[in-house]
Amino acid sequence: MVRLGLDRPLLVQYGDWLGGVLTGDLGSSFFTGQSVTSALATRAPVTLTLIIVTLLLTFVVSVLAGVAAAVYGGWIDRVVQFLAVLGAAVPPFITAIVLIFAFAVSMRIFPATGYVPMSDGLPGWIESVTLPVLALLIGSIASAASQFRGAVLDTLSRDFVRTLRARGIPESRVVFRHVLRNAAGPGLTVLSLQTIALIGGAIFVEDVFAIPGLGQLANGSAQQGDVPLVMGCVLVTVLIVLTVNLLGDLANYAVNPKARKR
Repeated sequence: MVRLGLDRPLLVQYGDWLGGVLTGDLGSSFFTGQSVTSALATRAPVTLTLIIVTLLLTFVVSVLAGVAAAVYGGWIDRVVQFLAVLGAAVPPFITAIVLIFAFAVSMRIFPATGYVPMSDGLPGWIESVTLPVLALLIGSIASAASQFRGAVLDTLSRDFVRTLRARGIPESRVVFRHVLRNAAGPGLTVLSLQTIALIGGAIFVEDVFAIPGLGQLANGSAQQGDVPLVMGCVLVTVLIVLTVNLLGDLANYAVNPKARKR
């Protein structure tokens, strides 16, 4: 305990750790002696890759699904709502196991476990991240598509939309240039909040697929009681969430005219 500094008061330990954060020194692992900074530097990019790819796909699919459900209605709307409820009800690790049995064990299309860095080849990287991204994507799309659908439906009922249609403006231009920009606020807010859910889901998904990312590191460190690594993982997670929320607000400010009037 003396060698690790655990015999000192908690406030002193926290003060030393906080001072190290300001200089980039997050301490060392209790068990391996590895620098926490170097461990995070090798693991965080893997998780960030999964989250960024999932968020981009979530945005594209959610916008298309939400707009289609709101504009066309009927069976498209019912299918989108059913898939949204199903995706929200099934945890990511269950989805990951189903995907492994379906596409890795039965069909043998994708590898069941492992991660190939992008520097080792784009095809290998795509194969290694496809199933983990799908496992995170299904649940992420659920709430985002529903939010975009509701926002688009609300905007379509506004007076300015009826005015645009009366002027003979094509429906596609009305939807994608005017309606979607005004409905983007709630959807972008949900996408920002999805980052927290994706980080939580990555902890389990990375364990299922044996991906050496931040989630697997946090899970293993918590089970061992490796406090410096756990605190480092929490710090990086907070920074990721704050950065994504800031980018979400900036994107909302850029595309939503109502946000610029506040």
